[in-house]
Amino acid sequence: MRPPSSIRAPVVNIANGTFYRHHPNASSTHLNPALFKNLNFTLPSSSDPPTHWYVVGPSLSGKTTFLQLLRGAHLCIPPAARTYPYLSSDAVPHRLRVPSKAIRYVGFNNDSLASGVTTSAYLSARYESKRENTDFSLRDFLLGNTNLNALERNPEDEPNHALLDRVVKDLKLSQLLDLPVAFLSNGQGRRARIARALLTAPEALLLDEPFMGLDPPTVAGLSPLLHALATNASPRLVLSARPQDPIPDWITHLVYLRADCQVGAIGEKETVLDSLRRYVRGVWNGTLVEDEKLAVHNVVQVGKTLTAKGIQGEALMGDEAANKDKTQITSIAVDTPRAIGEPLVEMEGCQVQYRGQVALGNWKEQVNGKDREGLTWTVRRGERWGIFGPNGSGKTTIVSLICSDHPQTYSMPIKLFGRSRLPEPGSAVLPLTFWDIQARIGHSSPEIHQHMPRSLTVRQVIENAWADTFRTRARLDQQAKEKVEACLRWFEPELNPTYTAPSQFPLQGEDRTLQWADHYMFGELSFSAQRVALFLRAMIKSPDIVVLDEACSGMDDGVRNRCLLFLEAGQTKQYTKLSDGSETIVESEASKTGNVKIGGLTDNQALICISHVREEIPDCIREWICLPEANSGQPARFGVADAPLGHDEKSWNKIWGME
Repeated sequence: MRPPSSIRAPVVNIANGTFYRHHPNASSTHLNPALFKNLNFTLPSSSDPPTHWYVVGPSLSGKTTFLQLLRGAHLCIPPAARTYPYLSSDAVPHRLRVPSKAIRYVGFNNDSLASGVTTSAYLSARYESKRENTDFSLRDFLLGNTNLNALERNPEDEPNHALLDRVVKDLKLSQLLDLPVAFLSNGQGRRARIARALLTAPEALLLDEPFMGLDPPTVAGLSPLLHALATNASPRLVLSARPQDPIPDWITHLVYLRADCQVGAIGEKETVLDSLRRYVRGVWNGTLVEDEKLAVHNVVQVGKTLTAKGIQGEALMGDEAANKDKTQITSIAVDTPRAIGEPLVEMEGCQVQYRGQVALGNWKEQVNGKDREGLTWTVRRGERWGIFGPNGSGKTTIVSLICSDHPQTYSMPIKLFGRSRLPEPGSAVLPLTFWDIQARIGHSSPEIHQHMPRSLTVRQVIENAWADTFRTRARLDQQAKEKVEACLRWFEPELNPTYTAPSQFPLQGEDRTLQWADHYMFGELSFSAQRVALFLRAMIKSPDIVVLDEACSGMDDGVRNRCLLFLEAGQTKQYTKLSDGSETIVESEASKTGNVKIGGLTDNQALICISHVREEIPDCIREWICLPEANSGQPARFGVADAPLGHDEKSWNKIWGME
């Protein structure tokens, strides 16, 4: 019999614990700062009274580190400061009495669901890796049937089929169970990871930014499901998020992390929000000095609420923040006529199928007075397109067709750069090769992130824009080398793990060494820094088409804004901080001195952007396509936004049908 909830021991109890990645007395060339000094944290085993934790922090604040230490990662000093009293009780099955098994962590760091089957030198292997013995379905993945020579299972580890039915239904995975996991979209893969963790029936579940990359309707539907799990303490949940992400309305307690892996505020939700509110007002009123590790522009983003009806309410300071923070109202987009050129992508009725299931284009529509099945769409030079739609609607599939990664591109009525993938009868024009197409497209996406070798240095990742595959040597001329150097200097604060601000302007001074870019490997960077490197790789050589598929997910708002400004203006514009702590856009020193190596998008380029977060949409996006729910039979919708979507909630809601 379980003890009364009022006296049940906590799952995790940390009392004045300080954490280290390496032993503090060990000699090492790596920095080893103290993490979360004198931390006090308790995760109750009971849901009475409700105690639901949400860990919030900007990039490099240690959200993932915080979650990992809850399950026993990193050294605790003193060792006895971290305990797991409930796990040693009779209420917990023997197999779950080890923290690493009882407390499951689910991150979304783009590790392959297919256990390395699709890892390769180029992205099309995702679709070409079909092998009889390794073509695991989503059902296999959820049930753990992904070993070719599986050992006999412990009866305790046998899957609970009733639980499986409930989880796949709640997470909208029922229609995907027989689909190969390699074919799942980014959002579908996230839901699959959560489902697999739930099927192990852990005592606690740590979800690292679970709403990132999900469409608004799915986010609104996932939150109540997680609330039900948390309410029943089956399992206990701890979630993490960025400052700009909404807080589910059922969350009771917050941890707000500083930018140096320390706790800025911790406790009941309203108490923490009130503390942060007083801090911001103090900085604005001049009674407090802004702590550079507790940046006001991040803090003011906290506070929006996630309900079953969607995101509601305002951020921490409401209108007060909007008036103070110029970055929220500044747009560099200028509504002047753009020079629209010849078609770069022409789709004349595309329909992608896997084993008889239509993944894209399952509709009929009239085009020029004729009935046509599938997607009909044209992208021209100078156009700026946003592709939207629910998870699983085919957005990533469209990208794979454009980039020619998808084998079905050969059999589709598609022209890229005015030419077909196959020889045309009677034509002397040769078809484009895979390498021709790849050389003219810059692409950043979760799939690129998954395939990028972690052993490449930061410099090599950006230089990879001039390489044929992820692992071949890049061929750079002098201009390309100068562009790489300019990117590394411009984004050193985001890319260099040991960056320290210079004592005087300019930030990108030629006297600053770039040895760090040859020292640190891609795998050593934070998730946010990795995304920045891939963002730069996609745009640095000014390709004909720039494709950004969830490219800014994982970045906090400050990093994201710098990247989007760089996309549109290159080195000609930059953010500068005003005396009241807000930021505004000004002409850069590089522009004033005529030292611009990288400009922004030109009318000679097309931009295609996919995101579920309107703040991640570049200001220049105007044209949009919204794909329907998979297999709904409804056609894709097209439109043109009247204003930058990142600043126009009305247009954004219209696209998603949430008016």
